[in-house]
Amino acid sequence: MLNIRIARRTLARRTLLAAGAAFFAVTAGIVPATAEMLDVEKDELKFGFIKLTDMAPLAIAYEKGFFEDEGLFVTLEPQANWKVLLDRVITGELDGAHMLAGQPLAATIGFGTKAHIVTPFSMDLNGNGITVSNEIWEMMKPNVPMENGKPVHPIKADALKPVIQKFKAEGKPFNMGMVFPVSTHNYELRYWLASGGIHPGFYSGTDISGQIKADALLSVTPPPQMPATLEAGTIYGYCVGEPWNQQAVFKGIGVPVITDYEIWKNNPEKVFGLTKEFTEKYPNTTLAVTKALIRAAIWLDENNNANRKEAVEILSRPEYVGADAEVIANSMTGTFEYEKGDKRDVPDFNVFFRYYATYPYYSDAVWYLTQMRRWGQIGEYKPDSWYDEVAKSVYQPAIYLKAAEMLVAEGKAKKEDFPWDTDGYREPTPGTDIIDGIAYDGHTPNAYIDSLPIGLKGKQKVDGTEVVGG
Repeated sequence: MLNIRIARRTLARRTLLAAGAAFFAVTAGIVPATAEMLDVEKDELKFGFIKLTDMAPLAIAYEKGFFEDEGLFVTLEPQANWKVLLDRVITGELDGAHMLAGQPLAATIGFGTKAHIVTPFSMDLNGNGITVSNEIWEMMKPNVPMENGKPVHPIKADALKPVIQKFKAEGKPFNMGMVFPVSTHNYELRYWLASGGIHPGFYSGTDISGQIKADALLSVTPPPQMPATLEAGTIYGYCVGEPWNQQAVFKGIGVPVITDYEIWKNNPEKVFGLTKEFTEKYPNTTLAVTKALIRAAIWLDENNNANRKEAVEILSRPEYVGADAEVIANSMTGTFEYEKGDKRDVPDFNVFFRYYATYPYYSDAVWYLTQMRRWGQIGEYKPDSWYDEVAKSVYQPAIYLKAAEMLVAEGKAKKEDFPWDTDGYREPTPGTDIIDGIAYDGHTPNAYIDSLPIGLKGKQKVDGTEVVGG
């Protein structure tokens, strides 16, 4: 309750200051722009997050008083893992949470658990990397083109394929970590591996390991435990968000070989998830939360990332990410370090507001659904209309745009920074922006699935250990 009491005192102080300023303005003959505060139905809220830098909009909305400005008294609480986080949102122990984009979709269609989870706010673009152990990197290097003594990026999975073949010939499994079965990290790691001809394995209704027919065996490891698991030799590589790739560099135990920006330029990442029931029961509260998060995202990217150093300091605190500020700054301030000493400019590694990052696009939802279908998490063929319907039942751009409209009216956001006229689908992503050269158009999910060389296609499904049908 301490956080709530502090928030109440701060809000009371701000209200008095605002009232005083308004009185002064009126007596001075100035008529300030005002906006009516939403009459929120629930003002005490608890939100969950995982210790990753992309939880930043929540931390900033809290620390900068954006929640308080909306009449909300918020407590932020780190969660042990993604499953616990989702379960606690479903049971109502948490009012909402920083979520993997795949979680609301999977829950809504009943993969893993069944609950109608929605999102009015996309938290960021990019932000992940794939790291391998020093041993594996040394084995990969002969297969990587070099220029001026440094690897040429992006490093493709083609360089890893001979290593995995060697392991297979010696009868040794090649284990890799990702954070959750419906995480961006799982799909990005699978995408990268498959683009290099490495099969990451199928799921089926009777085998949810995701390792059917796999060349590389992917399993779940919570993000903060990734470096230690790699160091212990339990896994040979992993895909995770920051700061846990850069942590491997600082500890000298691994080498990030590629970022998700290089796999798919400006790919969607986390979302803010709530139950559908919450949004219907507390519509004004939902709007108020969305407004605060949009303001936080604007703050994180404004003036060419001028606020990122302050954001790094905030995120480094133990109540948020709890990693060294230097480690967090390595990616949050527009750079990314691969091999130790090989630091390169990657200005869009973390994007929180640019490129309409916070708008919940249906096409982003559809891409996640295509990957679920590709690897057997969606076991049966679905028509294109199904993908559109699921996307529209989970992603809630109408709430987002209403919140944005209010912020513009209040002078807290610029009208040109929002996509008012979109149909909810991004322009197709050209193949030049994707590691395997295959374009993506969210309007035609089945054609996209069928264009991918490895994975289920058409009416295929996994039966036992075999792919059947056509």
